[in-house]
Amino acid sequence: MSFDIILALIIGLAGGAAAGYILHRIIEGKRLAEAKDLAVRILEEARKEAQVTKEDAIVQGQKELLREKKEQEGEIKERENSLKAKEQKLAAKEERLESKLETISQKEASVIELEKRLARQERELEDRAEVLHAREEEQERRLEAVAGLTAEEAKQRLMQEIESRTRHDSAKMIRAIEMEAKEIADKKAKEVIALAIHRYAGDFVAEQTVTAVTLPSEEMKGRIIGREGRNIRALEAATGVDLIIDDTPETVILSAYSPLRREIAKQSLERLITDGRIHPARIEDIVAKVEKEMEVKLRQIGEQATFDVGVHGIHPDLVRLLGQLQYRTSYSQNVLQHSLEVAFLCGVMAAELGLDEKRAKRAGLLHDIGKAVDHEIEGPHALIGADLAKKFNEHREIVNAIAAHHEDQPAETVMAILVQAADALSGARPGARKELLQNYVKRLEDLENIARNFDGVSKAYAIQAGRELRVMVEPERVPDDRTYLLCKDIAKQIEDNLTYPGQIKVTVIREKRASEFAK
Repeated sequence: MSFDIILALIIGLAGGAAAGYILHRIIEGKRLAEAKDLAVRILEEARKEAQVTKEDAIVQGQKELLREKKEQEGEIKERENSLKAKEQKLAAKEERLESKLETISQKEASVIELEKRLARQERELEDRAEVLHAREEEQERRLEAVAGLTAEEAKQRLMQEIESRTRHDSAKMIRAIEMEAKEIADKKAKEVIALAIHRYAGDFVAEQTVTAVTLPSEEMKGRIIGREGRNIRALEAATGVDLIIDDTPETVILSAYSPLRREIAKQSLERLITDGRIHPARIEDIVAKVEKEMEVKLRQIGEQATFDVGVHGIHPDLVRLLGQLQYRTSYSQNVLQHSLEVAFLCGVMAAELGLDEKRAKRAGLLHDIGKAVDHEIEGPHALIGADLAKKFNEHREIVNAIAAHHEDQPAETVMAILVQAADALSGARPGARKELLQNYVKRLEDLENIARNFDGVSKAYAIQAGRELRVMVEPERVPDDRTYLLCKDIAKQIEDNLTYPGQIKVTVIREKRASEFAK
């Protein structure tokens, strides 16, 4: 290729490059102008939007200010209304106070007027009293002139007549007091005799809390237990008695607090052993049959008790409850035997004191009837028994004797005192409730020692088989008002330190004696 051609090509290429560059610059200028226009438009739109947002914010702020203004105006109105109501109340109170002040002023005026009238009346009465006194003196002078007696002589005659009449009335009163004193003394003597009989003592055989049943062979123990113990569980559930099967040969022990349940369980077990068929269904049938027979037996026992005591006409339900006492113990003492003993003692004492012997026996026999149902009814057995006796139309005197034999109610008759004495005699004496003599004596000694440890106590005696503690105090060291506190403190000390059946009565005695010799 020649040089000219090459040169022409180079020149052409250089011109194209320059033209391309110029064209590129022109295009970039246009783009830059377009970008500036776009930026201007964007800024303008942003200014407009900002203006709109600003206007919206201003409008929203104005609305919020209007709302808060309305709320404040409402609160202001409420406060104004409240203040107006308070102002109205205060105005009403002021009106009432003014009315009261006016009423008081009127009353003061009326009181002043009344005082003036009273002063005038008082002066008038004084004037009348002077006139009456003058008239009395004049009348006395006239009477003395007519009767021929002076005022002193008339007084003497009047006093003599009054003295004569008074002597006659006093003599009648003295005779009435003497008759009343004799009656009270007779009644008091009967009570003292009844209380003195507490010191009697006798023998008693206590009940047990377990019963042994003899088996024909050792094999029978397994049959009583049954497969997986179902027979023994059924028997315990039906009778309420625990069966103890131990190493004792050919013997099963029945354990329960209630002798009635033990007796039912014993008879049921003996019949099952004799029958040979021992399974849960047969156990339930036998126990139900024994319970029915026991109901008949309880009535027979109760009737026999009434026959032994010699009382009749007791309600059949009470007779049945008496029979139930045969299978009830109190501190290991059979309650029916205790009731029979109390009945006999009441009868003997009533005969000695000239009271109704049959009624006393009836009260003694029924005094613990509440123990037959005290496991079913809440409350002391004495009050339960009194309610039962009242329900079955027993005499009011017997009802009171039952209720008062543990001092739950005050004794109203001598018969109630007799029942208390016989109950203490039968229940609290040595040997009645399975208590060793050494323990009994020690309990009495502890009882007396507790009282002697208190300041001011000179002597202490446990009487009535430990049911009462009598404490003698020194009158110089223990005033009357302190005896009540001392009595409570001793009783509290006994409750905290001793164990005893029933209750113990604490009596504090303070006696002041003065003596002098006439020479």
